[in-house]
Amino acid sequence: MSTAPRPTPLTLRELHEYVGGELVGSPEATVIGVASLDQAGPGDLAFVTSERHLKSPQTATIGALLVGRRIADCPSPQIVVDNPAYAFARAAQQFFARPARMRGIAEGITRGDGVTIGADVSIWPGVTLGDRVTIGARVTLYPGVFIGDDSVIGDDSLLYPNVVVREGCRLGARVILHSGTVIGSDGFGYVQHQGRHQKIPQLGGVLIEDDVELGANVAVDRATFGDTIIKLGSKIDNLVQIAHNVVVGEHNILVAQVGIAGSTTLGRYVMVGGQAGLADHLQIGDQVMIAAKSGVTRSLEPNQIVSGAPVMPHTTFLKAQAVIPQLPELRQRVRELEERLATLEQATKSSAKSRKSRRT
Repeated sequence: MSTAPRPTPLTLRELHEYVGGELVGSPEATVIGVASLDQAGPGDLAFVTSERHLKSPQTATIGALLVGRRIADCPSPQIVVDNPAYAFARAAQQFFARPARMRGIAEGITRGDGVTIGADVSIWPGVTLGDRVTIGARVTLYPGVFIGDDSVIGDDSLLYPNVVVREGCRLGARVILHSGTVIGSDGFGYVQHQGRHQKIPQLGGVLIEDDVELGANVAVDRATFGDTIIKLGSKIDNLVQIAHNVVVGEHNILVAQVGIAGSTTLGRYVMVGGQAGLADHLQIGDQVMIAAKSGVTRSLEPNQIVSGAPVMPHTTFLKAQAVIPQLPELRQRVRELEERLATLEQATKSSAKSRKSRRT
């Protein structure tokens, strides 16, 4: 299924001028929507990234294709680019995404003292702004958003319904927070005394830098002291837990249900697979890839791929996994070898006794 049609068709000349590459076909051909390769129709733009899709008969009925290399004998117009998926994403954002419509400030909001609001904002009913809150230009706050005292929301940021940004937190420009996400919840800090748990006040904040996107129901705890930090350009999936004083480096990817314990630092371009867990006070180097469901209990040097719980080099993990289905047979074989060994030992003892008796 394609997107809703554009009000006016987009010519391939316009598209080519924007994404670059090599145009194969008529520059005056047009598209009116974008769609996946298997659902695209005569008026749609799609992209091809895998070799196995190049000979698909479906390509004959598609309005235009973004491809990594020229497809011979394909009747659809093509634009050949280095990275078709990236070109498709840019084109979809530029030409087919609906622009935000600024609504101004609704009457049904709660506003504290000393609030500063930038130009061209869209603040819906049911939003609550605490004292001394700063809202940048072109910010969108959907119903149910709560911004606590002394917090800052940077320009062009977008907060979907029921997002909570607690007191003393700072968001940079173009930050996107999806519904149910909580920024600045108390860090999980307690000290045990005489069998009871005494809460440690969480006095720090949260700093989220520019171009960060957080999925639905993400929890980012405030620091005990200082800041919990999510750095430039990082993208975080749904249901991720980031504990107090964690530092997530630039351009990280954290997939759903990742949990990071307190005071762990991730370097740049780190990728963490779904349901992986990281212990506290670790240092994760740049460009580390952590596979799904891994348990990270030690710091990791840069530029490596790890798997398993506890983690090990990915190649070692694959070898270990290959052995697991054979364990029942290996167990039976060990039992048989133990029985044979016991028989041999018994025979050796009997032979030794026999020789000893003959000598005497």
